Amino acid sequence: MTTRYERMKMQRRMQRRIQLVVEERRMAFADRKRPAFDPETTVEIPPAKVARAIGRVAVRPAL
Repeated sequence: MTTRYERMKMQRRMQRRIQLVVEERRMAFADRKRPAFDPETTVEIPPAKVARAIGRVAVRPAL
């Protein structure tokens, strides 16, 4: 059985280890080259996906 102080100490140690791993991953992902993204580019949507998306939406007739 551990004392309250020991549990808090273990928790802080574990939290610090998690923080170090998260920072390490952030640094690793930051080094990657990302493809350039142009928000003005037109994206082609296949007709099958459009039909499926329309089928999910309830369209009410205009009054």
